[in-house]
Amino acid sequence: MIEIATSPSTTTLVIAGDLDLVERDQFPEVTARVTGLRRQLLVIDMCRVTFMDSTGAAFLISLADSLRRRGGATVLRNPDARDLFVLEVCGALDLFRIDDTHRCQAS
Repeated sequence: MIEIATSPSTTTLVIAGDLDLVERDQFPEVTARVTGLRRQLLVIDMCRVTFMDSTGAAFLISLADSLRRRGGATVLRNPDARDLFVLEVCGALDLFRIDDTHRCQAS
């Protein structure tokens, strides 16, 4: 599940569950909505991500690259080490700022 929240300067994606091949059908719609909002900062809250594969990583990379080309920035909020590893293997970790100070609410 991916929820989108906005403020005047920020778009926040809250991702819960798996971010993988099975979920790919929703990626184009989310991408279009995020791109259409034209905010300079995208925060991707990964507190409740349970698994991410290369398809999920490609989705995040696409969002971050699109924002970077418009002069914006993408922050990963509290990503798990395994998610950072997937992005590193993809050669895309430098597209993201990492917020590891955020403390997720207990579920």
